[in-house]
Formats: sequence, C-alpha cells, structure tokens
Amino acid sequence: MNRTYTDNPDHDYGPTRTQQRRDALAVLAFATQLSELPPSKLARANLPEDVLREIDSLRRITSHIARKRQLGFLAKVMRKHDDEVFETVRALMGENREQQRKETAAMHRLEDLRERLMAHDDALQELIDQYPNIDRQHVRSLIRQARLERDGNKPPRAYREIFQLLKTVSTAMDEDVE
Repeated sequence: MNRTYTDNPDHDYGPTRTQQRRDALAVLAFATQLSELPPSKLARANLPEDVLREIDSLRRITSHIARKRQLGFLAKVMRKHDDEVFETVRALMGENREQQRKETAAMHRLEDLRERLMAHDDALQELIDQYPNIDRQHVRSLIRQARLERDGNKPPRAYREIFQLLKTVSTAMDEDVE
C-alpha cells in the first residue's frame, strides 16, 4: 500500500512552498515600501537597528542590480524579526495612504467645481454662497478669461489660476473650521 504525506491528518506539515513564496514576496514588497519612506517617518517607526542599517545601505546604492540584491537582503533580515516589530510602521504607512486618499478626493472635488464654473454661470453663485469671503470680481474675470483661452486654443493660464484660487479658499475655510 502506497502512503502519501497527507495520510496522517494529525501531523503539521507547515506551509506549502507556494505559501512560503507568497510570504517572501510580501516581505519583499514591504521592504520596498520601507525603503521609500522619508527618514522622518522611519525615525518614528521604532525599527530594529539591523533593518535601519540595511535600509541606509540600500539608499546609497545606485546600480539597479546591486540595489535589487540589497533589497532581497533587507527582506531576509526583516524575515528574522517577528511581525509585531513592524506594526508601528504599518500603521504609519496606513495613515499615509488614508491621508493621500482624502487629499486626492478633495482635489477631485475642486476640479469638478472648476468644471461647473466653466460650464454654468449659476455655479458661481453656489461658490459665493459656499465661500462668502471670496473675491467675486476676481473669480468672474478668471472664468471669463479661462473661457476665452479655451475658445481661442490658448494655454490655460486662467483655468489653472481658478484651481489655485479654489484650493487656497477651501484650505483657508478648512483651517477656520478647525
């Protein structure tokens, strides 16, 4: 009778080679993210000294192949530590992603508002209602200029200025709320 390694259900065979490879690739991806973090965040992350030393070595390397090899070594050093060691930096990176998502959403809202201002005259009144301290004359002239630039196939200088103005006003209003 032929027996296979799965005949004994009580024996723990550990993770499969495929799972080990997935885990190693995940650590490599995390090592890449760590190496791209600014030094100020790394300082707050409470990383082990050997990991910080390898990240520093990695940052000094410019050759692609040597950098790739050093990144693999960094991942190997990281695998020697427990996952709990890296919880702080994972939290910092999660905060960063959430903050980036919020900023991106805010920029999209401003771009949508700018498009509405370009398309409809009544959007200006909504803007004035939302931001009562805004310079109405300046906004009107920028919208008029942006429409002329668009119709004349000229560079969108005023169009960009509208966005910068909206960004400044919304930031000022957010700071007043806080």
